[in-house]
Amino acid sequence: MQNSLAGYVLSIMRIVIGFLYSCHGFQIILGFFGGMPPGTGGKAAFLSFVWFAGILELVGGLLVMFGLFTRCAAFVVSGEMAVAYFMVHFPHGFWPINNGGEPAATYCFVFLFLAAAGGGPLSLDQLIWGKKSADR
Repeated sequence: MQNSLAGYVLSIMRIVIGFLYSCHGFQIILGFFGGMPPGTGGKAAFLSFVWFAGILELVGGLLVMFGLFTRCAAFVVSGEMAVAYFMVHFPHGFWPINNGGEPAATYCFVFLFLAAAGGGPLSLDQLIWGKKSADR
């Protein structure tokens, strides 16, 4: 019974993580959820470094949430979070608890896991490509 539920729990985790991650993209690109900096309603400057990060977060988060090209999208945004951690947080100290990098580190490793595990049974990948994509 445990194994039969594992794929569905994986899918639910993927949906929640993808949704939460895409919210960052909506905030950066469209100014939703208070915009950036938070509370200002502002958006990232077009073609800025932060704007490109926001595009990856918005598009990558939605792809992960819907389970479309899950492995590829998760791998790309895992890398983005690793870059974000080392560029933004690591210069302020080694430990994520002290440098504010816990969310970036957590997203990085959750997305790395999804890149390896795939989207699970409740994904567009599964719907479009069937069992073969789940085995790859």
